[in-house]
Amino acid sequence: MRANFVPIWNTGFPKAVQMIKEAVQGERNDELFYDELINLAPSQEQVAIIESIRNDERGHNKMFREMYRALTGQEIAGISSEKYERVQSYTEGLQRALMGELGAVERYRNIWFGLPAGIYKDTVYGIILDELKHAAKYNYLITLNLRSLQLGQQPGFGNTVGV
Repeated sequence: MRANFVPIWNTGFPKAVQMIKEAVQGERNDELFYDELINLAPSQEQVAIIESIRNDERGHNKMFREMYRALTGQEIAGISSEKYERVQSYTEGLQRALMGELGAVERYRNIWFGLPAGIYKDTVYGIILDELKHAAKYNYLITLNLRSLQLGQQPGFGNTVGV
């Protein structure tokens, strides 16, 4: 006789639906954050990378909203009451973004576990893969900018060879 195994991040369906709602409600702060990072980016290459991440996130929010509506019959109303915290520097913003992406992977994994097999679960899995891709891109930007600072160069300008 074997005991039933339950992963530590096992989530019930009601909790997963609530977490979808919470994922969407912080989108205003996310937009402010991406706009700020884009304005601080030292090169067009870095702007393009952050814009691509921002655009993916907009798509994620749209899909989460549609999932919530399909699962509950309700629209997501309201926004987070959490106050937006401005970025102190570009590299600090990149580090915060990286940790945010990794935190999203953990939250979305919990949502994934709470959904039944099918299109919604598959969609959340795709979003998780995007978040991992975003983390890799932020790691690249952090490395690029820290390397530039170590070489005494202006971050992001003409020094991407060999990164």
